[in-house]
Amino acid sequence: MELKYIPKTSLNAWLAKVKDSGRQLYAPVAENGKTNFKRVSSVDEISMGHVQTAQSAKGVAFPRTEKLFSYARQQGSVTLQDYDPNALPSTVVFGLHPCDAAAFKPLSGIFGWDTQDKPFSERMQRVTLVSLSCSKCDAFCFCTSVGGSPGNADGSDILLTAVSDEGYLVEIVTDKGKSLIEPHAALFEAAPEVSKAELLAHVEVKFSVDEVERKIADAFESDVWKRQSARCMGCGACAFVCPACACFDVQENAKGAAGDRIRCWDSCGFALFTLHTSGHNPRGTQSQRWRQRLLHKFSYMPRRLAVRGCTGCGRCSRACPVDMNLSEHLKELESIHRTS
Repeated sequence: MELKYIPKTSLNAWLAKVKDSGRQLYAPVAENGKTNFKRVSSVDEISMGHVQTAQSAKGVAFPRTEKLFSYARQQGSVTLQDYDPNALPSTVVFGLHPCDAAAFKPLSGIFGWDTQDKPFSERMQRVTLVSLSCSKCDAFCFCTSVGGSPGNADGSDILLTAVSDEGYLVEIVTDKGKSLIEPHAALFEAAPEVSKAELLAHVEVKFSVDEVERKIADAFESDVWKRQSARCMGCGACAFVCPACACFDVQENAKGAAGDRIRCWDSCGFALFTLHTSGHNPRGTQSQRWRQRLLHKFSYMPRRLAVRGCTGCGRCSRACPVDMNLSEHLKELESIHRTS
C-alpha cells in the first residue's frame, strides 16, 4: 500500500480533474436536511461534515431499478436488445465511509457466488471507490463490532484520512486507485509521519460477533425472534438503506408487443416477498421474516460466502420508524441460551 498526502487546497482540484477526464463523479451532497450520494456537476456541491449519508453508495453498482433487456414481438418473431455493458460509464464515488466500501464485498459475493451477474460485475469493473475515514461517529455506529473500523481500507481503492484541517493522508490500496492518482501526481506530496489510529473516531465494541454467529445458528426455533420483531411494521426501510442488502424482484414493463425486463430492489421483510401464487407463504409472520434477515446476514452468508452481510453502518437503526436497533438486538442474541 502506497502512502501520499494531499493538501485540502489540492483535493478539490484533483476531484475536478477526475470529473473533467470524462468519469462520472458521485459524492455526498446535503439537500433538504439530508446528505445522500448524488452525481455532482461541480466539486463545490460535495458535503463532508456528516456522520453518515441517509442512503448507501451501493446504487452505483446495484441501482434501485435497472433495465436488464428489452424485447419486441412482430409477425411471429421476437427481437431482443440485451444488456449493453459498453454503455456503462466509468464512475468515481468519493467520500463514502469504510463501512460502505466494505459492503461491496458481500454484494460481490451474492452476485457472483455461482454465476457472475453481468450488470453488477460490469458496473463494479468501472467503479473506483475513494473513501474517507471516519473522524466522528454516533450511537448507531458499530463497525468495530463486526470486524471493521473507522479507518478500514478493505473495499476501497483509495482511502483518505483527515490529518488536520489542512489535508489528508492518502492510502492507495489498489491499481484502480493508483491509476486515478498517477495522471495528477503533482497535486500529491510525501506522506507525513502520523499515527492514523489517533485520527479516527472511537467506535465502541458493543457485542462479540463470533458469539452472535455461534448462537444464531442454533436459534431457529427461539422465541427471541417474536420478541425482537414485535414492533416491526415490515416497511423495508432497513433493507433499502442497507449497503449490503441485495434482495431484488424482476418485473415486466410491457406495452403491447414490446417491453422491458426490470430489476428493482426488494426486501425479505415484505410480506409479499415469499408469497406463492397458491396463497401459501413459507414466511407468513413478521417474526419469521425478521429471523430470515438476521440469519442471512450472520449465518448463511458467513457459511456460504465467508463474509458477513452487515458492516455496522447503523443506517437500519437510524431509518427504522419504530426504533428497532440492530446492535441492541445482536447484543441480545449474543446472550441467549443455545436451547432457548
